[in-house]
Amino acid sequence: MIFNDGPIEGVVVTPFRKFQDERGWLMEAFRHDELPQVSHPAMAYLSLTVPGVIRGPHEHVDQTDLFAWVGPGEFLLSLWDNRPGSATYGNRMELPMGASHPGSVLVPPGVVHGYRCLGPEPGLVLNCPNRLFMGEGKREPVDEIRHEADPNNPFVLDELARRAKA
Repeated sequence: MIFNDGPIEGVVVTPFRKFQDERGWLMEAFRHDELPQVSHPAMAYLSLTVPGVIRGPHEHVDQTDLFAWVGPGEFLLSLWDNRPGSATYGNRMELPMGASHPGSVLVPPGVVHGYRCLGPEPGLVLNCPNRLFMGEGKREPVDEIRHEADPNNPFVLDELARRAKA
């Protein structure tokens, strides 16, 4: 499959506004009044990624991810619309995120996503998905379709890697 660069239906990118004073700074990661109700977070977790490491690509069947990128660290986030019924099916987006580009990205179900920590320092990512990991009491299957183990998957995280694979 060949992907076209362009926006993806349902993906919401929100640059953060930094409120700064002599004590430091504050940025709102999300507000219920700015998100569709179906996307309201059910939990939150932090992950640390070391430079050069790729997380993903994967997608969810039901889960919407709400990632917040504030630093430390710099990332390249890649998204692919893998939803045949979507008006933007086959589109790809690449976004710089992290300390230099703080913001949030809402990723709906069926949108494949992955990111690379660009370094030189590790990076933190906050995710506030709208589903509990493995459901109530962790009794349900994990809602993930993982693509990284398939060497023929079409979801390649950046232009250099795409050229190398072609």
